[in-house]
Parts: sequence; structure tokens; C-alpha cells
Amino acid sequence: MQSGKISVQSENIFPIIKKFLYSEQEIFLRELISNAVDATSKLKALSNRGEAKGEIGSLKIEVIPNKEAKTLTIRDKGIGMDADEVDRYLNQVAFSSAQEFLDKFKDELSIIGHFGLGFYSAFMVADKVEVITRSYKENAQAVKWTCLGDTNYTIENSDKSERGTDIILHLNEDSLDYTEQYKLETLLEKFCKFLPIPIQLGTKKEKIKEEDVEKEIEIPNIINDTDPLWKKNPLEINDEQYKDFYQKLYPFSAEPLFWIHLNIDYPFNLTGILYFPKLKNQFEIQKNKIHLYSNQVFVTDDVKEIVPEFLQLLHGVIDSPDIPLNVSRSYLQSDSNVRKITSYITKKVAEKLNDLYKKNRDDFEKKWDDIGTFIKYGIISDEKFAEKAISFALLKNTDKVYSTLEEYKEAVKDTQKDKNNNITVLYTQDPQQHFSIIQQCKDRSYQVLIMDHVIDNHFLQHLEHKDGLRFKRVDSETVDQLIESDSKAESVLSESDQNKIQELFKSIPLNRATETQIKALSPTDDPVQIVRPEFMRRMSEMQHMMTMMKGDGDDLFKDSYQLIINSNHPVIAQKLNDMGDENQKKDMVSYLVQLSLLNQNMLKGEDLNDFVRKSMAKM
Repeated sequence: MQSGKISVQSENIFPIIKKFLYSEQEIFLRELISNAVDATSKLKALSNRGEAKGEIGSLKIEVIPNKEAKTLTIRDKGIGMDADEVDRYLNQVAFSSAQEFLDKFKDELSIIGHFGLGFYSAFMVADKVEVITRSYKENAQAVKWTCLGDTNYTIENSDKSERGTDIILHLNEDSLDYTEQYKLETLLEKFCKFLPIPIQLGTKKEKIKEEDVEKEIEIPNIINDTDPLWKKNPLEINDEQYKDFYQKLYPFSAEPLFWIHLNIDYPFNLTGILYFPKLKNQFEIQKNKIHLYSNQVFVTDDVKEIVPEFLQLLHGVIDSPDIPLNVSRSYLQSDSNVRKITSYITKKVAEKLNDLYKKNRDDFEKKWDDIGTFIKYGIISDEKFAEKAISFALLKNTDKVYSTLEEYKEAVKDTQKDKNNNITVLYTQDPQQHFSIIQQCKDRSYQVLIMDHVIDNHFLQHLEHKDGLRFKRVDSETVDQLIESDSKAESVLSESDQNKIQELFKSIPLNRATETQIKALSPTDDPVQIVRPEFMRRMSEMQHMMTMMKGDGDDLFKDSYQLIINSNHPVIAQKLNDMGDENQKKDMVSYLVQLSLLNQNMLKGEDLNDFVRKSMAKM
């Protein structure tokens, strides 16, 4: 048997840190500024305890580009380091001063860094790094650390007179754009927009008035909001402040419908604000709309590990120091905390929606067209959310009356139960296209729902599975057969006459109808109806969607139509049956079929029977 210790060569691990630790090169700026924030936060903590003597003064962090010298400097006025600390923290890879400080002051402040690797991200963009630093300690000697991106370094005394640290990056030729003002502003806006210490990038001009005279002055260009709204007490924030913050996050966006302020400190720490945007009939997952922060440092806008998919339709900010991150703080690592946070966010969203529904149902109904997609998607995809949301999920009928599922079932239980005592839910995707059929349904006291969004296909199948309902689109059967019953109308025509008329209709070339049937319907029903059987239509729609997603393949379930002839309608039973001339009969049949097609696709707002009577009177 042999035992020992694995040897890690620093000259081998250093290139890995520089080249492969971070997914994006630009993260170096976030890491170095985060270190500066930590150094400043430590000084504030020591000052509060009386361990740092004297006035601490301005604590802003400066980002200083220099095109001529090809350098970028990150300057802080924080805790600084002496020679021993420089040797300890910069020369020992992954020895984190932040973690050491946290262990000592864990109940007094939040520190961003934990791993001690962020500093080395500087070498992704720099051929040479200088650290000039002076400790807060009295009579401390300033020192300068220099490294050329390998395992060799130098430490020497410096004449720096002020407390704090300057990190000077001598940029390589591929990274000179990091001296450009616009580039730096863009990165600072992305990664450091809400850091708790002011960050200055040069100066900017501002107009002021003095004694009625307008003049322009130069002021520090502070790029971050050190006290973002989500860190404040919700009781102290008004609606306008929430709306203004939304515009700060998403400039020029439409005003949000409402929002949820997250604030919890046990069993984990989490704050944030989630906004409900106006979705209407948009179903596309809007990625990059929820931003994840850790102690006000931007981590990622890919939050699928912590936010359920349906919640990614929301916008806003989540901030938690308890979310486990990988070593580069760029990705989430799933653990029990993540699952708890996910459950908490889902629960808070459901509670907010339920509260809005109960407090002001009229207002909730007005918002339904904007939030319905989100709620239906949540019910389909998240069982925990569905348990709460099904009570306030609304259905809208063709009269624009809203009801919950239970209210709808109660309203139709006497008129829309089939022969097996199951409720049939009637719906339309296009009230104008199905105008005539809907009118016939209303004549029978049926309620027809509007389900006109792509998610509704999945939603109704979910309800069928969970609640045992049967959904039928109004054009899937003749109206008298939408609610299955044992009763059957008698035809006024003989079987022989019915067969002749059916054969006559079959002689008309139809592109889509695969079957022609003659049925004894009500005399007030349309003379000819074209229906699409529910099962075949759904299969066709699903196949079509899959074919579009794959980009190829054949649609195995072609649109299947049935042509239904009403043997009891006066036009069929009398006018057509009494005609002697065969050509005249064919013209009439063709005309009736065209009327039915017109009714399905173009006839808007006019009853077909009235239209037929007017037309027949002219013949």
C-alpha cells in the first residue's frame, strides 16, 4: 500500500485560473470592483467598532482608464494591506481575506468575495498587474506588488500616502478597448449597477442655476445606485417609486401591471422585486428579464435553476447571499437552499395573485387578458402553484363574462351534461368565425368560452386530465350533437330521399371534407354544416406544431372535415328535394356548400338562416 499527498504545481494551475476559470473575460471588472467594495466594507466595519481610528472620509471607488499608458486602474480607499497581508493574500492562490474577515465579523456585514480567486481574473486582460496599497493601520508602510502573469512576483516599499489600494492593469494588446469610456460604462452598468459603495468613472457635466444664471459644472460620474429599491422596507415605498425603478431596470418599457416585493431572512436571506409585465397573448419566454444578484453584485440573468419556467415570464431582481454559486460566481449550483428559494418565490407569487383576486375581483378581471397566459402556464407546469392558482384562474365566455372553473361548472351543470353525466365545456378560438354556431349554442342556453391562445390547447387538456371535463370546440360537431344525448330527431325525408340528397352532395368536389353525412337536425339549424372532429383536429394541430419545431417531416394528421346535411331544414327537405332539374339541383348544392364555407370563414355578424332565406327568395 502507498499513501501520500497530491501535489499541485502553481505554474500549472495559474494558466487555468487566467484562461478557464471565468466564462466571460469581462467579468474581471466585476471581480476587481467587488474586491474594492469588500475592502471598503471592512473599513466601515472596523470604524464602527472603533478599531480604525480617525475619519474615514469619502469611500468611493474609482475606475480610471488611461489610453496613452494602456492601463486601467481600480482605486479604493478601503482597508488596504501591509507587506505581510500582501504576501498572504496575493501570493497564496485561493486564500480569501474575505472569508477570514467573515469568520470574524459574520454578524456585522456582508462580504461579496469568498473564494480568493477573483483577483487573478485581472490576468485575462493584463500582461502585468501592479498593486499599490497602504493599510489603515497607524504608521503602516505602503507597498507595491508586481506580477507579469506568471508565478514570479516582487514586493517593494511604496510612497503611497493615502489609505487604500490601487490595482493597475497594464492591458494586453487584445484588451485595449477596456480603456474606452463607453465600453467601461456598459460593463459597469451590467455588473455594478447596484453595488453598495459609490463607483466613479471620470466626470460629467451638469447644468445648475445660480441667481437665475444657468451654468455648467463638472461633477463626479457615479454610475451606480448604492441603495436599490429592493433593499428598502416595502412599507416605506410608494407605487411611483416601484414604477420608476422598473423604468431604471427596463427603460422605455410599458408600465407593469403590479409587483411583488420579496423580503425574507429565515431560513435563508432573500430580497427582490418581481414585476408582472403586460403579456397579453405573448407566450415567448422572455429570457434575461430577471436578474440575479448576490449582495448587490450582478451574477447572471439566466435564472432557470432558481426560478420555475413559468415565472421567467416575469421581470425584476432577486438578491440572495445564500444562493450557492460556482467558484467563478457565474452559475448557480443546485442544492437544498435553491429548492427552498424556488418554492418560496412560487408561494409568494401565488399569494399575491390570490390577494389581488380576493380584494378587487373587477380589477383582476380587467388584468386577466394580460396575466392569464402566465397563470395558465403556471397551472400546467407547476403542481404546487396549480393547487393555489386553480381557485382564481378565470374563464371568459363569448359575452365577456368571467368565471372561475367552479363557477362555470355550476352555471352549466343543468344544460351541458352529456348522457354520461359529464360536463361538456364548449369553446371557440374565433368568436367571429363561429358567430352563427355560437348563436345556435346560445339559443340552447349553452355557454361558450373563448380560448384563443396557443397555451389554451395545453390548458384544456390539463383540465380534462385533472377535472374529468370534456372540451369541445363549437365546430367539432353539429350543435345538437355537441352535448351527447340519447334522444334522436326524426327526419322528415324518407331514407330513399336522404340517400339521393347525400349522393348529390358527394358529387360536388370538396378539397377538405373527407366525409359527407345526412342527419336529422332541428329545422332552425343550418342547412349545411362543415365540422372538424375534435380528436382529429387536436392531433393535426399537435402534429403541425411538432413539424414546425423540427423544420421538416410530413403532417400525418391532415385537416379532417365532415360535411353535414340537415335533412329537416326547409331548403333541403322542400326546395332541393322538389327540384326536378338535375343541373339546377347541383347548382343549389354548390351554392349551399359555398354558403357553409363562407359561414365558417368570412360571414361576420349575420345569421346564416336569414342570409339563406334572403338568397333563396332571389332565386
